[in-house]
Amino acid sequence: MKTFKSSLYLKWQNTNQTGEGPPRSEICEKPFIQKGDLSVHYRSHTKEMAYSCEVCGKTFTSKSNFVTHEKCHRSERNYVCEICKKAFFRKHHLYAHHLIHTQEKPHVCDICNKAFSQKIILTSHYRVHTQEKPFSCDVCGKAFSQKNTLTDHYRVHTNQRPYSCDLCGKAFSTKSFLTVHYRVHTKERPHSCEVCGKAYSQKSHLNRHYLTHTKDNC
Repeated sequence: MKTFKSSLYLKWQNTNQTGEGPPRSEICEKPFIQKGDLSVHYRSHTKEMAYSCEVCGKTFTSKSNFVTHEKCHRSERNYVCEICKKAFFRKHHLYAHHLIHTQEKPHVCDICNKAFSQKIILTSHYRVHTQEKPFSCDVCGKAFSQKNTLTDHYRVHTNQRPYSCDLCGKAFSTKSFLTVHYRVHTKERPHSCEVCGKAYSQKSHLNRHYLTHTKDNC
């Protein structure tokens, strides 16, 4: 009598013998042994983020990736910066952090000579020159030069707002929007006009203000 190594293999054999075949994605026809796996796979098309980290707000489509991420917060931070005592999970993260203190920027753009502390940042910078936008939204087709920008964009479609203000509870789709919002509470205005000294909480407001000076000079 033939034996099977696992219940999953047995299920796969049964679907083949009955002629039904395994469940498939209606979008890309990819087959799956379990319907639960198919449900998780669909999120790769819809970009639905079913799991959200309560610590940092990062979101995930599958439970397994979410569980793996949670271990980062529970793990010991054994790599400590000798200068500021900030601790990291991985040694290469500590090395990258050290460059903040040393101001070392070993990776230089051969087009404009702008320097960066990490190679991955330089790679992203090159797209300013090439106009390359390799990350496309499969919902609306809009393209982006950086993957994290695409991730933020998807929340336009999902209406997901994982970043909440701990002062008033207002929620935002990106961390940068939350950072700008905090200035409503702190009254911080980090963007100052070089002409008249007037300060603003957002750079876009400062850029709009500069137009008042250019009009005066016309």
